[in-house]
Amino acid sequence: MTVYYSLYGQLLDINNLYKGFKKVKAAKGAAGIDRQTVGAFALNLEANLKQLQLELQTKQYRAQPVKRVEIPKDDGGVRMLGIPAVRDRIVQQTLLNILQPIFDIDFHPSSYGYRPKRSCHDAISKASVFIRKYHRDWVVDMDLSKCFDLLDHALIIRSVRRKVTDGSILKLINQFLKSGVMIGEHWEASTIGSPQGGVISPLLANIYLDAFDQEMKKRNHRIVRYADDILILCSTEKAAQEALKASTQILERDLKLTVNQNKTHIAHSSKGVKFLGVEIGSQWTRIQASKLIGFKQKVKQLTKRNGGINLAEVIKRLNPVVRGFVNYFSIANCKRELKALAGWIRRRLRAIQLRLWKKPSRLHRRLKQLGKKPPFKFIKMNSWRNSLSPLSCVSMPNQWFEELGLYPIEKVNTGWLALSAFRK
Repeated sequence: MTVYYSLYGQLLDINNLYKGFKKVKAAKGAAGIDRQTVGAFALNLEANLKQLQLELQTKQYRAQPVKRVEIPKDDGGVRMLGIPAVRDRIVQQTLLNILQPIFDIDFHPSSYGYRPKRSCHDAISKASVFIRKYHRDWVVDMDLSKCFDLLDHALIIRSVRRKVTDGSILKLINQFLKSGVMIGEHWEASTIGSPQGGVISPLLANIYLDAFDQEMKKRNHRIVRYADDILILCSTEKAAQEALKASTQILERDLKLTVNQNKTHIAHSSKGVKFLGVEIGSQWTRIQASKLIGFKQKVKQLTKRNGGINLAEVIKRLNPVVRGFVNYFSIANCKRELKALAGWIRRRLRAIQLRLWKKPSRLHRRLKQLGKKPPFKFIKMNSWRNSLSPLSCVSMPNQWFEELGLYPIEKVNTGWLALSAFRK
């Protein structure tokens, strides 16, 4: 194993700092406690980067506390994020660019979270391969409680030091870990954890959890891990029980993390294994019901009938949400679900257009333009029921929505596996 003794000089290179800035700018993050945006930093970019370079050279650089932000979770709880200041994100990104290649090359092949050229699709596909090709049908589904918040600082530094012994780099990482948190106007010390939201935190979490990955590998357990989402795939129920016991011991005793006993369980693939938004079965993969519900709630918010927005603008706002959902979940066997969603979305759009037309006479005019011959029924234009009526469907056929630019979700290829996962 290669050990790196001198890396700090790379951090002082102004070109590397500029590359760090470009990635931070592309991420479009929010301002930290100093309220400086990426755009504001960029207005005087050369001077600001040189100031950072000088502070790092003279060891005068000090990381600011992170800004505490609460993000609602699907299960009703909240996820605590720590948003660093822009200047701190640039330094962290530059440091990440230096450290990532050093550590990533030796990470466990079935670790997929926050790694270059690896994705959730790869992790889902790898788990599917273990279940369907190697018949590892008994799966330990592990849930860690507040993983990022419980990372032990001493263990993080010890884990990094295995490959990087540069004291200046280690002190800088320690500074990020102990910079503290601002909750409103109140500063709170950070004696444990790495803020979820920090640029460097995902890499530190992977370095930290790689000890678990490698220990499970030594014991011949097959795992798939995406950040703190962990599956251990076994051939028998007894093997799964033993794997659960061993993994809990490693995570809680050795890594000082907390396994959520209420959510951690053993599942069989015949009933589906929940992982990264899908359920993986012995012969199928489907979208989790909660994800479908969440998606429909977002669509409803964007397609309210009383919005007063023209249909083209509604579709423009809706498309990114629809495209993102479909592109992610197309890995599942969801052709039927997507077809139903497509019809439901078009119905909501028809309801909007009927309300915008206001009067049946405008609907009738549209039908005449399409070559349909009267007489036509007079229908209530603000009725949800009438959005599915023959007059509504004929006046606004499926092809019309495609011409308006609506993303055609029922035409998306589904049920595929990421072939790259077979090689990783």
